[in-house]
Amino acid sequence: MRLTRFTDVALRVLMRLAVAEGDAPTTRDVAAAMAVPYTHTAKVVSRLQHLGLVEARRGRGGGLALTEAGRAASIGGLVRELEGAGDVVECEGTTPCPLNSACVLRGALRRAQEAFFATLDPLTVGDLVHSPTGPLLLSISRSRPGVA
Repeated sequence: MRLTRFTDVALRVLMRLAVAEGDAPTTRDVAAAMAVPYTHTAKVVSRLQHLGLVEARRGRGGGLALTEAGRAASIGGLVRELEGAGDVVECEGTTPCPLNSACVLRGALRRAQEAFFATLDPLTVGDLVHSPTGPLLLSISRSRPGVA
């Protein structure tokens, strides 16, 4: 299974915010640190904010912060939410598969997809930033010009 770029960026944003250590980076700061276009990062942050995982404050002294729900969020649950409930392969669509009515593959792929999510279910955002990842995230953020 392959994750969308949106989900990848969302996970990286959450991981960066999990190591913020009191600073409140802006969306632009996080985009620069993660080497992702600002506009894409802004869409991701908006969705994460809507899900209650990120808090965004505007103005002087503003920035992004991970909520407690964000820190404790299950990676499996988050990936399910961001990727949607679709099948691994499209059996319906504009040209339905002729095997659709008697296909064993579709069920096997659905079970494999659920196994993928189930493997991620016990992991939280907080778990993803233990050493060596957390210190690396901080060093990347500090080494980029203009990033807190």
